[in-house]
Amino acid sequence: MKFLYAMLTISLLAAPAAASPVWYSATLSGAAENPPNASPGTGTAMVGYDAATHMLKVKVSFSGLTGGTTASHIHCCTAAPMSGNAGVATEVPTFSGFPLGVTSGTYDEMFDLTLAASFNPAFVTAQGSVAAAEMALAAGLASGTAYLNIHTADHPTGEIRGFLTPASSNVPEPATLALIGAGLLGVWRLRRKAA
Repeated sequence: MKFLYAMLTISLLAAPAAASPVWYSATLSGAAENPPNASPGTGTAMVGYDAATHMLKVKVSFSGLTGGTTASHIHCCTAAPMSGNAGVATEVPTFSGFPLGVTSGTYDEMFDLTLAASFNPAFVTAQGSVAAAEMALAAGLASGTAYLNIHTADHPTGEIRGFLTPASSNVPEPATLALIGAGLLGVWRLRRKAA
C-alpha cells in the first residue's frame, strides 16, 4: 500500500515538470506608458515562457495607433512591479518580423532563449550570460517588472505598453481539476479500505 501512495505522490509531483508554458498577458495603452500619453491606440499581448524548452512565445494585436510602428519589444526589469521604465531585454531594435510602418496589426512569433540573438546584447552583458539573461527575463515576467511596448513615429519612446502579468490561462481547466479530484477520491477510498 505504501508503494501505491508513493507512486501516486510521484505522479502528482511530476505533472508540473511536463507543464506547458506559463502565460502572461497585458493590455496595451498610452495611459500605461511612462510618461502617459493620450494615444487612442490599444492592444493586447500574450507572452508564454516555457522553462523546459527555453522558448518564448509572443503574440500581439494592436490598432488605432497615431503613427506607423517603428519597434516593439519587451523591457525588463523595473525596480518595482507595474511601474517605472527599464531597458530593452529582447531583440533590438524590434522583434523579428514585427509589422513596421502600420497603425494596426498582429504578431505571433517564437523565440529560442538559448540564442543570444533573442536578446538585446546590452541586456545579456548586464546579466553576464545568455542563460542569466533568460533567468532575469523569466523572473521579471513572474514578478510583474517586465512590460511589452510598441513604439511609433509619433511616439518614439513608446505609444502603447502594458505590464505582463500571469494570465488566466494558467488556471487548470475544469477537466484537469475533475481528473485530480477523481484521483484524490480514489486515494481516499483506498485509505478507508486499508484502515
